Amino acid sequence: MSENSSRSAAANFLVIGYGNTLRSDDGVGAKVAAAIEELALHGVTALVRHQLTPELAETISEARAVVFVDAAVDAVTEVQVWQLEPADGTQLMAHGACSRTLRAMAKQFFGRCPRAWWLTIPVENLEFGEELSPLARRGYKTALEKIRELAGSY
Repeated sequence: MSENSSRSAAANFLVIGYGNTLRSDDGVGAKVAAAIEELALHGVTALVRHQLTPELAETISEARAVVFVDAAVDAVTEVQVWQLEPADGTQLMAHGACSRTLRAMAKQFFGRCPRAWWLTIPVENLEFGEELSPLARRGYKTALEKIRELAGSY
């Protein structure tokens, strides 16, 4: 999906899955977003990204709600969903951004900061490869269910 078409479709519920799909479990967030996009759920737009970048702030500002999906090496063995507050500032580290900073940028530069969640999927294998470990596969399935539940409320 192009960035322009994602902007027009982002008006309801936006899923941003990110991670390196060439580093096994690290790509689980991106794979979840790709699966959500394939489901073509009404009012849901999914973006697959290698990493979060400042350019996403405008798209985020246009959504009613956003879910950021990422792998978590130090997580418990279950998928976690947290309400996500915006950062106190918009300072970027290197060339990437974190989800809280993007929310702050959406508010500061575009005047809107929609409700958001951070969904983390426990992982164990970050070696080169494209296959998910059994732990990440279980998290992938659970993440799809949780996103469908969240999106259903919007």
